[in-house]
Amino acid sequence: MYESSRNMASTALKRLLTEYKELTLNAPEGITAALIAGPEGTPYEGGIFPAVLKFPTDYPLSPPTMKFTCKMFHPNIYPDGMVCISILHPPGDDPNMYESSSERWSPVQSVEKILLSVVSMLAEPNDESGANIEACKIGEVIVKNLIKLLEIPLERHLDCNYVLNNYID
Repeated sequence: MYESSRNMASTALKRLLTEYKELTLNAPEGITAALIAGPEGTPYEGGIFPAVLKFPTDYPLSPPTMKFTCKMFHPNIYPDGMVCISILHPPGDDPNMYESSSERWSPVQSVEKILLSVVSMLAEPNDESGANIEACKIGEVIVKNLIKLLEIPLERHLDCNYVLNNYID
């Protein structure tokens, strides 16, 4: 039993060293180690967000976890900084039947794919699968009110009192 665990840890370490070497030689734009640059055109633009990835001893069979070490307000990031994204969910079928097994972790995934997925998540949150309910609610209110505002005839946009009294919750 001990030897089996030791071999799994050794395999995980070899894989991580290979991925680390690849990431340091060919880092994707906007990612330096676990410092993630906020994507352009998002509320995170201009920010640098540190995060920690923790790898299980049976990696790559099981996914790592990812946690931002700074305060983050985002629908798919728990208040404690843990990231909620499909690629970090265990392999197999989703017990809640929300995501397909192809979206979840598999051993062919890599650290680079995780980091790129997180950058994409920052740019395009998934409000339907929220980890931070408050962030989801704010996103819903903004979208709902934006839709209402788009329905107002242009001349009414100039009447701020009309807009505030009739279209903003």
